[in-house]
Amino acid sequence: MASQVTALKADRDRLAADKAELHDRLLRRQADFDNFRKRAERDRSDFLQFAGMEFAREMLPILDDFDRALKVETADADYAKGVELIYARMYETLKKMGLEPMDTVEDQTILDEFQKGYTFKGKLLRPTMVKVAVRPS
Repeated sequence: MASQVTALKADRDRLAADKAELHDRLLRRQADFDNFRKRAERDRSDFLQFAGMEFAREMLPILDDFDRALKVETADADYAKGVELIYARMYETLKKMGLEPMDTVEDQTILDEFQKGYTFKGKLLRPTMVKVAVRPS
């Protein structure tokens, strides 16, 4: 009888240890799954937030062409107005998506802006290309 009690106690202790181990593994799996879910949500959110970035990057040369076209004087005022309207509409659409022109910094040192720089939702998309005044040495 005593050996049966000892065997039952040993089984009980083994089962309690197995239960504790399984509970610990369950908690770890739940934590892993929660971390995976959070990471997947963060990745999805980043993807959605910046999904239009490549499209905006592809549109920058077209914006540059419009900028250059608007600087050229033309005798046809209606044509110039049409180009302005198309540019404004395209620019506003890209702005709604998150595109913003970068301000040229240091007015005293920058002589000319050749190509506008842009950020997309706060991230640098393309730096501004400028002509800088440099004193000869």
